Parts: sequence; structure tokens; C-alpha cells
Amino acid sequence: MNSEAGPSRFDPEGVDVVLRLLWRDHLDAEVGTRGPRRRLSVDQIIDAAIELADAEGIDVLSMRKVAEAVGVSVMSLYSYVPHRSGLIGLMVDKVIGLSPMPAHSGSVAERVRGISGVLWDEYHRHPWLVDAQSHRPWIGPQMSARYEWELEAFESLGLDDIAMDHTVALIESHAAASAANSINAQRLEHSSGVSDVDWWNANAPLLEQVMPEESFPVSGRVGTAVGEKYQAVTSQRAVYEYGLETIILGVQERLQTRE
Repeated sequence: MNSEAGPSRFDPEGVDVVLRLLWRDHLDAEVGTRGPRRRLSVDQIIDAAIELADAEGIDVLSMRKVAEAVGVSVMSLYSYVPHRSGLIGLMVDKVIGLSPMPAHSGSVAERVRGISGVLWDEYHRHPWLVDAQSHRPWIGPQMSARYEWELEAFESLGLDDIAMDHTVALIESHAAASAANSINAQRLEHSSGVSDVDWWNANAPLLEQVMPEESFPVSGRVGTAVGEKYQAVTSQRAVYEYGLETIILGVQERLQTRE
């Protein structure tokens, strides 16, 4: 058995153990009572794992490292959380609960921007959330509260239930993709020690030689305009804002059509 996979994620009743852990504060029975007398809380383990992921990234997060951080053996840790994937689900749900959920008000644009801004800031506070997207989206209390809050922004505005769900999904996916591009650009600059401007200045002569202006007239013109405006290959924040504005225009158009 892969030690990182841990024991089975299902209990004898067929209920997902991680779901029980996520909703532990809403259940009468204590979750995860296997093994010796418990000296830690699940929250302590989650907090330690979040701290490690914030510092080192999720790729190097292992059950062994978390066990060392909280001062228990790996096998003892499995008596609290059944596997790494489940631990990541618990981490994501807790981080979501730390973000604000202000009351919705104002125009459609303000509501869309309010939701997206919370997500954008959350990704940049915890960049490992970008990599956590590949894991199962465990349905926890904080994730459920977030979805409810997002839907409330469009309740009674004129969208049907399916359109409300799709609008929220579109805002979420745009924020996630844009934040991933922004974070990956920051990581690349940090790891290479070379900014976009420095890279371009060093390589421009070669690129101009192999990509003459007459061969790529449109991309050459556009690339020059972007470079002059942002002094970089692109501005991830500007692209994010442009996409957000496009989403807002689309929602407004849909509402006007329904009216």
C-alpha cells in the first residue's frame, strides 16, 4: 500500500470518512477514534498542514511532514486523517472559511467584482490553492457556505437557477485560471531571477531575426502595443480585469434579454 494514500476513505457504513471530518462540528459522534488516546485536534493538524503549504507549496506536502510538524508518528496521523487527499480537502475548506463574505449590494458589476475579488485575493494569499484544484472538491461546510453566498448575489435579479449556477461557475473558473497565470508568472520570475523586461531585452534581437515583422504583422503590432503599455510580455492583472468586464457585460446582456 502507498503510505501516502493511507487507509480506505470509506467507513464500514459506506460514508466517506473525509465528509465526516469536514462536517465534524455538525455531527454528534466524534470522528476518527482509532488508535491510542488522542492528544491532538483535527484543527491542529489542518492548521499545521496549511502553514507548511503556505511556506513550501502543496507538491512537497506529505503526511510525514505534517506528522513531524505536530509531533506524532505517521501512523498516528492516519488515525486522525485517512489520507493526503482528504487532508488537502480539509485544508481547502478551512482556508475558504477564513475569507470574508460581505453582504451583496449594488449593481451586477459590483456583485460580480465582489465575488471575484474575494477569490483572487484568496488564491494569492494561499498560492497552493491553484495546485489543489486537481484534487477532489470535498463538499465541506465552508465550501457550501461560499456557494450559498455566491448564489445570493444573483438571487431575485432575474436569472433562473441554472443560469445562476453557471454564472457562479464562470466567475470561479475565471478567477482560478487568472490567479494561476498570475501566480505562475510570479513563481517563474522568482525562480529564474529574470523579469519579463530583462528577458525580452536579452532575447529581442534573436526573435526579431527569426520572426521578421512582415511574417507576423498582426501579432507583431499587438505584441509591441502590449509591451509598450505594460513593459512586459503581458499584464496578468489586466487580462484578469478584461475577462471580468466581459463576464459582467454578458450577465447584464442576459438580464436585459430576459426583461
